[in-house]
Amino acid sequence: MKLLTLIRHAKSSWDHAGLADFDRPLNGRGHKGARLIGQHLGAEDVSFDRIIASPAARVRETLADLLATTGIKLPKPNWDERIYLASWALLLHLIQETPDKIGHLAIAGHNPGLHELAVGLAGKGNSKLRVRLADKFPTAAIATLAFDINRWSDADWGSAKLERFTRPRDLDSALGPID
Repeated sequence: MKLLTLIRHAKSSWDHAGLADFDRPLNGRGHKGARLIGQHLGAEDVSFDRIIASPAARVRETLADLLATTGIKLPKPNWDERIYLASWALLLHLIQETPDKIGHLAIAGHNPGLHELAVGLAGKGNSKLRVRLADKFPTAAIATLAFDINRWSDADWGSAKLERFTRPRDLDSALGPID
């Protein structure tokens, strides 16, 4: 059994005209969303063996907030430039090259690649969750998929069960519309 958690970066700021996309920070709502997800993961006692993440500023800040609020000892992220705006195909390749000793892998990155990957992998499981996931993978949302495999190289399209899909708004409706 292998677990994969996909983490989309939290809501970023567009307040800094001329700032490169890679360097955009989170806005206030983004920080709040990331902290809510971190608290949720801590309350659920979720742990990761490895985190690989885009080094973009908004992903770095998302993970800093999330990791600071879980209350759980988690590994430091491995920053991988290939994840910045990666396609679902590249993300699947990164999953398949993960060492088999890793039981629970987390990937933090960007849409549309994360959304396409999550929908494509989630061939089994709770249909309500899959419908919500197919509709939108909003900022700061997480999706956890379970694979009935022993080797990451066997992870493939439609082979996972969607175990969890949590959006910040699911935890605090005051955050406003899902984006």
